Amino acid sequence: MNNLHADANLREWATYLHLSQLAGLLVPGAGYIVPIVLWQTKKDEIPGLDAHGKMVVNWIISTLIYGAVGALLCIVLIGIPLLMALGLISIIFPIIGAVKARDGALWSYPLCLKIIS
Repeated sequence: MNNLHADANLREWATYLHLSQLAGLLVPGAGYIVPIVLWQTKKDEIPGLDAHGKMVVNWIISTLIYGAVGALLCIVLIGIPLLMALGLISIIFPIIGAVKARDGALWSYPLCLKIIS
């Protein structure tokens, strides 16, 4: 029974971790800070959450890099659609990650750079 509770706890917090990226829609910058704080405070308490946290932080770093490249490419106008696409997938991917986490799976974000392993 204890194992069942631990699994449910992991699923719940992993879901929160992925969805916390959307906090940036309400408060600028919160979508970067909240997931990192959640991960750092809970990773030792909940076995398995560390993998979700690393995936989320890698995605955050990836979006920052892609955003910087897109901003530079705005000079030649190709960056505008790239930034629009990045904004869209920055909403969609965390939702997919949360659904997969709720189902007990670790979802690898497409296009995610593996910076933290």
